[in-house]
Amino acid sequence: MHWAVQASLAAALQSTQLAAASLIVPQNFTVPGVFPTSVFSEYYNSPTATSAQVQPVISDPVTHKVYPFSLTNPDTIPLENKVDPHILPPVASSSKIYNNALQQIGSIHNNPAFSGNNCARCVAILEVLKFVALAAPERGPDLFVDICNTLKLSSTCEATFGLLGIGSVITQVVANFDAGGFDGQAFCFHFLGGLCPSPGTTPLDLNNWFKKPKPNPPPKAKKRSGKRLKVLHMSDFHIDPRYATSSEANCTGSPCCRKNVFNTASPNITLLPAPRYGAFHCDTPMALGMAALQAIPALTGTQDNGFAWTIYTGDLVSHDPDKQLSRDYVKYVETILYDLFKRMLGTGPVYAALGNHDSYNQAQDAPASLGGALAQQFSWNYDHVADLWKHEKWLPAAAVQLAKRHYAGYMVKRMDGLRVIALNTDMWYRSNYFNYINMTNPDVSGMLRFLTDELQSAEDAGDRVWIIGHVLSGWDGTNPLENPTNLFYQIVDRYSPHVIANIFFGHTHEDQMSIFYANNATVMSAETAQALAWIGPSVTPITNLNSGFRVYEVDSATFEIMEAHTWKSDVSSFPDLDDQTAFGPVYTYEYNTRQTYGKTITSWTPNDPLNATWWHLVTEAMEADPSLVMTFNTFQGKSSVQTKPCTDECVAAKICLIRSGSATFGLSCPPGFGSVQ
Repeated sequence: MHWAVQASLAAALQSTQLAAASLIVPQNFTVPGVFPTSVFSEYYNSPTATSAQVQPVISDPVTHKVYPFSLTNPDTIPLENKVDPHILPPVASSSKIYNNALQQIGSIHNNPAFSGNNCARCVAILEVLKFVALAAPERGPDLFVDICNTLKLSSTCEATFGLLGIGSVITQVVANFDAGGFDGQAFCFHFLGGLCPSPGTTPLDLNNWFKKPKPNPPPKAKKRSGKRLKVLHMSDFHIDPRYATSSEANCTGSPCCRKNVFNTASPNITLLPAPRYGAFHCDTPMALGMAALQAIPALTGTQDNGFAWTIYTGDLVSHDPDKQLSRDYVKYVETILYDLFKRMLGTGPVYAALGNHDSYNQAQDAPASLGGALAQQFSWNYDHVADLWKHEKWLPAAAVQLAKRHYAGYMVKRMDGLRVIALNTDMWYRSNYFNYINMTNPDVSGMLRFLTDELQSAEDAGDRVWIIGHVLSGWDGTNPLENPTNLFYQIVDRYSPHVIANIFFGHTHEDQMSIFYANNATVMSAETAQALAWIGPSVTPITNLNSGFRVYEVDSATFEIMEAHTWKSDVSSFPDLDDQTAFGPVYTYEYNTRQTYGKTITSWTPNDPLNATWWHLVTEAMEADPSLVMTFNTFQGKSSVQTKPCTDECVAAKICLIRSGSATFGLSCPPGFGSVQ
């Protein structure tokens, strides 16, 4: 009890001591209603007013600046600060841009966030490349080489992607394309190992494309004259002025038969000496080229009068890598071959189209829509070939001027009612990097607009048209792009069969054809078959093919093909021709198209043309008799001993390919059967 009383007294004493020590006494204060004007020495407004807050004049003791009323005026609050500096990093040097880009690409490549999505990774890298191409274009080729080496995309990165290779072209394209859209996806699909899926074919809007609807009923067909003209079709000469007889003809890589190549299995000893007249892995030596030009008039009975005309569907130049090419090399080949055609083939004009190898850089042609100097960077070539065609008196002045303006494409209006329209099909070639700019537009170059307008003019005049180009529009779809060839297919539909008599391509080096059907081929039948593209055999043997050419018998009024004759020379016999000059290669008659494929087509008379309808009937005969496909396969390789047979699923695939006039249709066929090489 004593200890409890004592504890209570101690607690009371401590509380009294705390209360006595407090410095604040709780109380209220009423502030005066008048602002204390003495606080500031000067004001922008009346400090005694009650309708607005006071605006004192403030002088900064450090800067000695008097801050203006506008800084705090409630009636003029600024919407943006245009007075103070807004600090940005300094402009990076091209070296810093390059190094940072390389670092970012490495981070994207290694970032686990992209794991399992190679397409996203590829597109992200393209976005970085686009930035470099715009900000430091001179470093673009260097960056492409480093990426190639880092990702192990090629064993020849510097030669392929450096400034002296294709690096400058890719820099231009990357700077101008939509890296994150259709363009980038297609680029990753075609050039970077299929890292993205194919973006497919973009739906077409043709509402304003054609100036007039297709005539219905169609115009009355022209009556055949019964007079036949001889027309030569040559393609893919690929003359090699650097061909070295006795060099390695079985080299590692391509082309062979050059002094600077060898077989890695035997670098010091030649395994297969290059024959004087050529070999399966080599382009056309001068000896073979002259042999072909000597044989053609003799075999076709045109020594005295020449052909009515000749069509040449592109590729004059050899298969050199870019590092070995130059503008002068291309112009040299153009000059020598066109001169030889003129002197060896007689008086008829040669209507030629450019091939993907007839340029430098090879396969590259830039659309006019690029604008400025970039749009004109290949005009040196268009001007050169146009002036050569003028020099050889093959084209009239108007066509020469068209060729200079339209990528070496032109229209010739002959006196006999035929118009020949030449296209530069690099504008739909998948290896032309410039085609990856604005790919959702199927006609960035304007080439197909030019074609459509010329076809409309021909329709209005009642003329017939032959279309010539190099890269085929269909077959297996591995060479052309989908969007432009889809538009081409619709153009052919609109103007066939009453305007377009025939279409001719080259490029594959093989003997092929493509049928075009009405209504986007919704029904493929003899009734809907409207046009045919003939793909001409090559003069060059590369790769694993014989050398060949074709002659058509053409009705002089309708310009339909009534007969087709193909010749070939057996390349496997060429080694036996060395070390003697008594005789050279033999060009032998390979086959007659009508006789080979038309034996069971009883509804067709000898006076009916080898048109799309007939060729569809041939494909029906192939379905009934697969041996016809095997024959077709043999002739596709020009009867080369290297051609493998076509059996089983290859049979149906070949029929599908023949019926495919656009890349879209060709890609729907069973893959792997397009080539016999």
